[in-house]
Amino acid sequence: MLSIKLKTYFYKKMKKLSVTTENLFNKFLSETTKTKSEKVVVTIAIISFIVHLFLIFLVDFNWINPNDFSGLLKSPMVAIYTPFSFILLYEAYLLVYYLPKSTTKYIGKQYEIITLIIIRRIFKDLYKLEFTSDWFSKKDNILFTLDVLAVLILFYLIYVFYKILEVKQRPKISIEVEKFIELKKIIATILVPLFLLLAIYNFSHWIYENFYSLNQTAVSIKNTNKIFFEEFFTVLILIDVLLLLFSLFHTDKFNQVIRNSGFIISTILIKLSFNIDGVLNTIITVAAVLIGVLILYIHNKYEKLEASMN
Repeated sequence: MLSIKLKTYFYKKMKKLSVTTENLFNKFLSETTKTKSEKVVVTIAIISFIVHLFLIFLVDFNWINPNDFSGLLKSPMVAIYTPFSFILLYEAYLLVYYLPKSTTKYIGKQYEIITLIIIRRIFKDLYKLEFTSDWFSKKDNILFTLDVLAVLILFYLIYVFYKILEVKQRPKISIEVEKFIELKKIIATILVPLFLLLAIYNFSHWIYENFYSLNQTAVSIKNTNKIFFEEFFTVLILIDVLLLLFSLFHTDKFNQVIRNSGFIISTILIKLSFNIDGVLNTIITVAAVLIGVLILYIHNKYEKLEASMN
């Protein structure tokens, strides 16, 4: 445990800050805001899908001729990519929403996001498929098949993750844990506008590079599937490390420290997957989620063992 004086000083400062952020937290992350946000995102997703289809129609008839280095205007099937992007942004919001409520649900949302990113990639790359008798002779066909298999595996792993979480008994909340939750509320409140600004900057910059810039090299460096989420997971790693350090204020239990450290490793692997293409990208993503599931499973076993020994 850290010194009592340091803990007291920190929580006094945190209390003052929490008072000023409570109203913002209620505005950004309340149940009412979540419900309204869901409706807004669904509406935007539908409109964006129609607009994307319309742009593809204009390109097909040569009424407009923009640069399209990413291939998003190649086929009507690719238009599914756009509404999925807005759904992913809403999932990112839900991740922040669950941050103060449950660490494991917060981690679970990370796994949901990376799975949806792969699904979105599948829709984007549909136009690259070549339907031949020798299916696996084409690289794009192999990557498509691996992505589909990865989604099935990840879907099952996320189910197992939440199943393990479901049977876990909730511990009694101490005063120190309540203070830690207040800290997470403050962090979550700060993350909402930060992620919003990050999303606006990344997407506006990418749109300019992809459709207006003449520099194809810049676009190829910034892969479409990396937009926003590469930086997003970088921030999550920093937040996870920060929370791990602050968690030492109220616990030094070996299994909890290992659990939180394991979740950080899992998030780091997800972040690393954005810098790798092809088969290795899929393998690292699945490995990241598998590590999280195993860490939670062993942690719960450890908790039961400790309970039986006391």
